[in-house]
Amino acid sequence: MIVYLNTSAFLKLYVQEPESEQVRRIVQEAALLCTHVLTYAETRAGFARARRMGRITPRRLNTLKQELERDWQRMDVLGVDEHTVRRAGDLAERFDLRGYDSVHLATAEVTMVRLGGEIDFHFLAFDRALEKAAAELGMAS
Repeated sequence: MIVYLNTSAFLKLYVQEPESEQVRRIVQEAALLCTHVLTYAETRAGFARARRMGRITPRRLNTLKQELERDWQRMDVLGVDEHTVRRAGDLAERFDLRGYDSVHLATAEVTMVRLGGEIDFHFLAFDRALEKAAAELGMAS
């Protein structure tokens, strides 16, 4: 199974939320984990927000940053090119998505196509509109 994690799923590996155990199980079962390079910045922003809200301590923030650095090495980190950004624009319009969400979706779609249609490709997100769009594009959640 190949799993693309958008930031909402990726953060659940670090900050305890209702779906965190589900995400951890899926990550453990995956043969390949991939995400977009912008997930790094979005995850760090999520950590900072959790700290500002008092959900984590300064010490825990430092631990999370170290864990992220370790785990990031396992990820197949995907970049952005003009073709993907233009596809993201089409998907944002088609599915009424936010900009970064559409970039995640386009990146996952391009990756799925590049890997071939007969693969077990999952798009992991915790946003109903994004999950629905991914399903319409042939990705399991």
